[in-house]
Amino acid sequence: MRKTTLLAVAGATAMVTGFAAQTGTARAAEQCGDISIAQMNWAAAEVTTNIAKFMLDQGYGCNTSLVKSDTIPAITSIAENGRPDVVTNLWLNSAGDAYKKLESEGKIKRVAKTLQPGGVEGWWIPTYLAKEHPELKTIEGVMAHPDWVGGTFNNCPDGWGCRVVSDNLIKALDLKSSGIEVFNHGSGQTLASSIGSAFADKKPWFGYYWGPTVVMGNYDMTRVKLGDYDKAKFDNLQNKDASNPQVSDFPAAPVLTSVTSDFADTHPAETEFFSKMSFKTDTMSKLLAWQDENKASGEETAVYFIKNYQDTWKNWLDADAQKKLSKLIGG
Repeated sequence: MRKTTLLAVAGATAMVTGFAAQTGTARAAEQCGDISIAQMNWAAAEVTTNIAKFMLDQGYGCNTSLVKSDTIPAITSIAENGRPDVVTNLWLNSAGDAYKKLESEGKIKRVAKTLQPGGVEGWWIPTYLAKEHPELKTIEGVMAHPDWVGGTFNNCPDGWGCRVVSDNLIKALDLKSSGIEVFNHGSGQTLASSIGSAFADKKPWFGYYWGPTVVMGNYDMTRVKLGDYDKAKFDNLQNKDASNPQVSDFPAAPVLTSVTSDFADTHPAETEFFSKMSFKTDTMSKLLAWQDENKASGEETAVYFIKNYQDTWKNWLDADAQKKLSKLIGG
């Protein structure tokens, strides 16, 4: 399956290369110029930004660069340097007051929900563990039986917005007093691998995760109830080293695309594109599953999406860009 599918991808990629060679940087400079997009360090963000880059470069004549980043560093960079121009896959629940400050200062504006209806995040255990020990469906049950979850909480990596929230929740719950140790993962890859390893041997696992992701599609997980969602409490949890943090569960997560105000002023056509670029959450999960099954890159997955989901993306583009991409891929 991989060979056949990626042969099709390779053909589409060759068309992209040929088209880029014909248009070149002269057209990019004339029509659109340079655009920078923050590429967050998770699979859905990588796929999203590669799709955006393909469409901007080939449809609008842009010269798009993808800047590897994470939530907090991207927001900090915009505050200090006014760049990158675009931040997509921005989980608002993890962005904290720093993002709200940028909006209030008029430096950035949200233009779309990257995912519809949005993302899910929280603290989870494997469903096989929940079936064996139903008490573990609540944080009180987890803390009363730390050995049942392996005595470990698998925390978010450094630099992720969820790390701020989870660190504050750990403090608010006094989680360590129950005998549960906190393991701070160094990357999203090790966090995902820890879940895969647990499922392989049906071992306990307890920690943070989110969707849409390949992991949540591949493994049956049960969310641990932390309590009711309280907006005021959760708003405080989003701030690093929050004073007097209180327990709140994670709300449904808006996942945004935002652009700097300068970009919106100088690139109205491209801003309009970003205002329409939105994926159904289950569509993104399917793309991530395809990517994982085929061991495909973000670029290959973008081409797969563009060739197979034309009814989804055609309405994102203006008439001229739509015509160019349809001609390019033979649609």
